[in-house]
Amino acid sequence: MTGTDLPAPFTTLAAPHRFDAVVENSEFLAFAGRADTPEEALAQLAALRERYPDATHHCWAYRIGPLYRFSDDGEPGGTAGSPILRAIEGQGVDHVMVVVVRYYGGVKLGTGGLVRAYGGTAAECLRTALREAVRPRHTLTVHVPFEHLSALYHLLGTFDTVRGEEAYTVSGVALDVGVYPENADAFAAALRDATRGAAGVEGPDT
Repeated sequence: MTGTDLPAPFTTLAAPHRFDAVVENSEFLAFAGRADTPEEALAQLAALRERYPDATHHCWAYRIGPLYRFSDDGEPGGTAGSPILRAIEGQGVDHVMVVVVRYYGGVKLGTGGLVRAYGGTAAECLRTALREAVRPRHTLTVHVPFEHLSALYHLLGTFDTVRGEEAYTVSGVALDVGVYPENADAFAAALRDATRGAAGVEGPDT
């Protein structure tokens, strides 16, 4: 099994993270979190707009695989959203949304100062966040008679799988199982051996 139809592995954030900075009396509150779809990213933005409705700006950027967007939210063009996106790319993370909330402190920072403040705050937020590596899995659908369920459950733990929903049929159980590409063939073979050929396995190249 080649796994060429799967997305490439990537590094993202293990948990939401916040980093605060004060630059020339302006407060910059950076929030970073994992987002697997643009809708999830924009939901994070909406939540922060609601949480900090009196902030001067809510500037943001996300990178989700080939998809990306950013916004200066009223700051001079190119001084906020783009530096935040560059910070995401510079930190080597993906599937990430970063929002930097600014409370204006009365001192104008100028174009260069804004770029450094937004980009630097975003980069530091990401640098100090917990990360995790994500490796995409193949999904196999297995059909196992009731008398062989114990063998199935044993193999699920042995092969580091992710279990989906179980569906009960007249003769047994149908279950979606997420496996790493390099383990798919071995898992299918082990399951067939353990059930003396009674189990059915459907999925990529099986």
